[in-house]
Amino acid sequence: MEFWKKDIADIEFDLKSRDEIPKLLLGLQFIYCTPKVRDQVADILKKITPAKTRSTGRTGMDLWKILVLGTLRLNCNWDYDKVHDIANHHVKVRQMLGHEETDIYSRYGLQTIRDNVVLLTPQILDEINQVVVRVGHQLISPHKEMKLKGSCDSFVVETNVHYPTDTNLLFDAIRKMISIIAIVCSEIGISEWRQSHHNILKVKRLLRVIQKTKASTSKDADKKEAKERLIVEAHQEYMMYVNVS
Repeated sequence: MEFWKKDIADIEFDLKSRDEIPKLLLGLQFIYCTPKVRDQVADILKKITPAKTRSTGRTGMDLWKILVLGTLRLNCNWDYDKVHDIANHHVKVRQMLGHEETDIYSRYGLQTIRDNVVLLTPQILDEINQVVVRVGHQLISPHKEMKLKGSCDSFVVETNVHYPTDTNLLFDAIRKMISIIAIVCSEIGISEWRQSHHNILKVKRLLRVIQKTKASTSKDADKKEAKERLIVEAHQEYMMYVNVS
């Protein structure tokens, strides 16, 4: 601790606030103030420390600051520009980063934040999540077996999805399916789905043709019939390619 700085344990938050920032900071404060949890999280964060440090280049960031900014970015769905602004101007966030309220000189560079926060890979975050979830179960039910139980609403209502929502939903579904299958095939060494990106673009181009094809406003019956035939053919081609994919 340095003079004028507030201990992270003493930071006060508005408990009535419905914003996500105070809730996230309260969770981080609990991690910081609970030695057992803090040590476990620190051991995980040490994995992102490079084996060989350099004394030149941009100013680095300590692991706690990386955790704070990385947690906020992920849970609030911010881009790096938003994280940059919050880290330099949000009072509570700056206190959580170890700055006093009157500190107007310590600023974080955008590229510094990018280079450090990106070190929080999905694997590292997953390990931290496991620690936090276990502690959460102990807080909720300390004398019971730690079994994760949940409930969901299984009531299904039949819905008639109209055009053009149906074609858009079909594209979203096939795009996600192709992406997931390609990832799985890549992990198990199957190369047949290496053209997955090309297939998604092909489906998207066919969708764009449908979206741009409009019904004819001509009073000529032949022209209207020809236009309708083109619309039907465009949809058939779209459906057939999706089935093949």
